[in-house]
Amino acid sequence: MQCDCYSQRPFFQVIFARHLCQDGVAWQRWDVQTYSVIWEFYSFDRKALAINPMSVDQNQHEYAQREYAPDGRPIEPTLGQKIKKLFAPIGVALLVCLKFLAKFKFLLPFLKTGATMLISIWAYALAWGWRFAVGFVLLIFVHECGHLIAAKWCNLKVTTPAFIPFVGALITLKEQPQNAWIEAVVGIGGPILGSVGAAVCVGIYYVTGNPLFLALAYTGFFLNLFNLMPVGFLDGGRVVTALSPWLWIVGFIILVGYTVSQIYTGHLNFLLVILIVLSLPRLFSLFRHRTEAEQRYYEVAPARRVIMAVMYFGLIALLVLGMEFTHISQDAL
Repeated sequence: MQCDCYSQRPFFQVIFARHLCQDGVAWQRWDVQTYSVIWEFYSFDRKALAINPMSVDQNQHEYAQREYAPDGRPIEPTLGQKIKKLFAPIGVALLVCLKFLAKFKFLLPFLKTGATMLISIWAYALAWGWRFAVGFVLLIFVHECGHLIAAKWCNLKVTTPAFIPFVGALITLKEQPQNAWIEAVVGIGGPILGSVGAAVCVGIYYVTGNPLFLALAYTGFFLNLFNLMPVGFLDGGRVVTALSPWLWIVGFIILVGYTVSQIYTGHLNFLLVILIVLSLPRLFSLFRHRTEAEQRYYEVAPARRVIMAVMYFGLIALLVLGMEFTHISQDAL
């Protein structure tokens, strides 16, 4: 089958067409659509037999994928098809990246901790400068590592620390403690290691003479002491579950009194109000009937109660002494 345009083409074009096409339909496509490709290639090589067969095959494959109208002209793709073709490589690249990250998913918790630490440092730096912000966040990190180590020692699965600017940081237990003793051990782990971190700042101060480390030490002692308040979900509230849950009432009175004093001095922190509200559920639980399982939860051996009491009240005393030792009076400033 010959095309009407046969007579309108030079002789060498007809030879190329007969050489490449097998039937009339293929000839019509190649004569109308691929002539420019053949001629462009032929212009670099005057010998028809020198055409690279692989190049011809690639051209044939490329044009075989296009759609043509009955007159042999190509059908232009729609806008949707163009967009799909544009974003298809991006989608493939994202899938490859996700597949790559899946192999290193164990790094994601550490990335979460690192990212939230950087955000917290930035937020604190706006208020107190970047040097104090870095030291402050590191003290919080040491505190949270204490909880992490204690939880691992008790064979509890926990998340890595997540930092929240102007709130602190937290780790989440993936499973509940089996009894009040384990809850107390995990609770006191943070203040113990956090107090050690504050004491290290005191040592650095005496070595360097930099008052920044004395300020960090005082802040660290205060934060760990505040966390030992026997209230709700604070560390102290978890510790006293192994002593007596009725100490939550004492902690609630202390928290309310401290909040009132802050209001009186004009330095109210709304986090204190939030702590008061969040401590109410545990406080109300003291006045309802406990199930048998709840009673077993709070059963702690007398020897363990003594050990936890010595650790708890002894740590409180040491932190008070630490604050007194590192306090800088207004006259010295």
